[in-house]
Amino acid sequence: MSDSEDMTEFASIVERIERGEVPIKNIERELICPICKELFTHPLILPCQHSICHKCVRELLMLNHDDSFDAGSECSLPGSPRSRVPSPSMERLDRLVRSGSISSPGWRRGSVTPRVTTIPCPGCQHDIDLGERGISMLFRNFTLESIVERYRQAARAAVAIMCNLCKPPQQEATKSCMDCKASYCNECFKLHHPWGTPKAQHEYVGPTTNFRPKVLMCPEHEMEKVNMYCEVCRRPVCHLCKLGGSHANHKVTSMSSAYKILKEKLAKSIHYLISKEDQVRTQITDLEQLISQTEENGQLAERRANEHFERLFETLQERKSEMLRSIEQSRNRRLDQLKGQVEEYQGMLENSGLVGYAQEVLKETDQSCFVQTAKQLHVRIQKATESLRTFHPAADPCFDEFVLDTSREETLIKEMCFGGVPDPPLIDLSTSRVYNEASISWRLSDDHLPTDRHVLEYRRLGAPGRSPAHEDGEDSGVWRATDGVYGPSAVVFDLDPDSLYAFRVRSCRNSMFSPYSPEVTFHTPPAPAFGFLFSDKCGFSTERLILNKRRDTVESVAGMAFLLAADRVQTGSYIGLDYIIGDTGISQGRFYWAFKVEPYSYMVKVGVASDSKLLEWFHNPRGTSSPRYDHDSGHDSGSEDACYEVSQPFTLLTVGMGRLFIPKAAGDPGGRVLPMPARLGVCLDYDACRVYFYDADAMRCLYERQVDCSGTMYPAFGLVGGGRVQLEEFVAAKRLTF
Repeated sequence: MSDSEDMTEFASIVERIERGEVPIKNIERELICPICKELFTHPLILPCQHSICHKCVRELLMLNHDDSFDAGSECSLPGSPRSRVPSPSMERLDRLVRSGSISSPGWRRGSVTPRVTTIPCPGCQHDIDLGERGISMLFRNFTLESIVERYRQAARAAVAIMCNLCKPPQQEATKSCMDCKASYCNECFKLHHPWGTPKAQHEYVGPTTNFRPKVLMCPEHEMEKVNMYCEVCRRPVCHLCKLGGSHANHKVTSMSSAYKILKEKLAKSIHYLISKEDQVRTQITDLEQLISQTEENGQLAERRANEHFERLFETLQERKSEMLRSIEQSRNRRLDQLKGQVEEYQGMLENSGLVGYAQEVLKETDQSCFVQTAKQLHVRIQKATESLRTFHPAADPCFDEFVLDTSREETLIKEMCFGGVPDPPLIDLSTSRVYNEASISWRLSDDHLPTDRHVLEYRRLGAPGRSPAHEDGEDSGVWRATDGVYGPSAVVFDLDPDSLYAFRVRSCRNSMFSPYSPEVTFHTPPAPAFGFLFSDKCGFSTERLILNKRRDTVESVAGMAFLLAADRVQTGSYIGLDYIIGDTGISQGRFYWAFKVEPYSYMVKVGVASDSKLLEWFHNPRGTSSPRYDHDSGHDSGSEDACYEVSQPFTLLTVGMGRLFIPKAAGDPGGRVLPMPARLGVCLDYDACRVYFYDADAMRCLYERQVDCSGTMYPAFGLVGGGRVQLEEFVAAKRLTF
């Protein structure tokens, strides 16, 4: 299909949408506010492009404020309690808020309490800062309002809109005036819009309750119409916003161009979806089958789980019954034995039992009869006396033989695996950094099941360009594991410099390990990491260099005062060279540090300098001349050829405008220009008086040269024009811990 045919089809789709031929049905979920779960009422567009009801935004802002002012947009679905509360119009409320007659959450006049201007977006979960003007900075989504109103009218087609001016009984409205913001029957419309008067020129539409302004006004400059579209913030702006407002440096386009482009994009997207309707229906059918299968398989899994646990319960119940029966039998036997012993000992008491009987026998006077009875009785008395001397209970009251140790069984039950083998995590290359210590981060799988711990393993592959057979050390090539890690990152210590290391990680859940993640290889720097921050006491220009609070980022800005002080007004002549150094120097050894130069930077010099050179730089600042003519710029001036072979107390390499400039060498017709790496590294070998510059990601040496290390050497940075340098987090963090 040709481009002209595509455009014709797109235009046809747009016309169908504008004529309302595309039915408004099955779209209710797109018209529901994510907070109140009702149809949108006066929706506002957040900077993240999601929409929320005006009342919901106010309620979010008022969570921590006692504010009696009501938003005035409390009307919701017909019949809801909110719709019966009378409220002023949205336009009047906006005017009151902007004029300061009433306070808006997030912008209280004369208030000494902290302003709450940040709300969480329920759509993307990001925190949205509304600024000092609060709600008044947000646009109303009139397009969404119109669609909601059409949906409501379609949903309540049987409910007529009544004339606002008729005396009872009211007549059904036939027109609505967008200027008067009222609905009329035929008679009232003619009466209030007579021919030959200005009101006769008012715009009228069919009966509606949705009245919106004809022109969209800028919320930041209330008297200005929006006539441009900011492509950075993705919102309409006025010409004042572009000239000196918050969108001064943003790319904008005309409203007509943005309208045409966005409309074509939307129509093209709609056309694509409509053309794929059969595919969508097929996928819906597949999804419905998956839903049915999921329901069936879930029920089957429940039945099987119930069966397994029922069998476990039955086995436990059987063992429980057997044990309780054994305990009961043992208890009864012991009780019988102890009770018999009690009866026997009770017979030894006076006037009872055996003793009482013996006392009665002693009263016998007939010798023959006494002898006949006393012999057997004496034997019994002797046994009782012996048992009294050597007393032993007839049974043991302790039931230790019935104490169970179920710890092993409990552990087995707790470790029963229901989630299967976890998916392997993935090592995150963007956040992992390797120096003489390695900080390795990883992303967990998307199965959303929690893991117990992770195990990070690493091994040394050897030095680059050297075969493993020539590697010394017993641990070369052997995987070593860290202790159990319970978070998404781990630190490995004591790595060898200038070596290749492989890393892998796996997760553990319920004693079951996932497969290993794909191996990731890192090249360690040629020296230990050197920790430092930017020095705030070196005498740098505070007018043109901005240092953040952590002192790990410096930014250069070209000021108007510097422009006015320039002797020559030409390209590059009004920007100067401003130096800043690290707060820690090097007087021995070999060290490495890394940093990032923002791609938009005009020109940045990076390297090292001695303390003697720093005195010259900071006490004799350069004038307003082009950096192109600076003798140590490393640019294309060619003036450094003469001193290339001479060891100097500083070495600087120039990067900027997305490129890296390698200085000319003796015998070379010209220097080299390379793409600027995402991260740069510098290695200073103080004892060898040599400095190296690296692509920190590939750990590839880009340039090296001799440097005079007669004094203390400092990391040095020079910024020309607009630019930004940020130290590697690992370098700054090491300095902060010292």
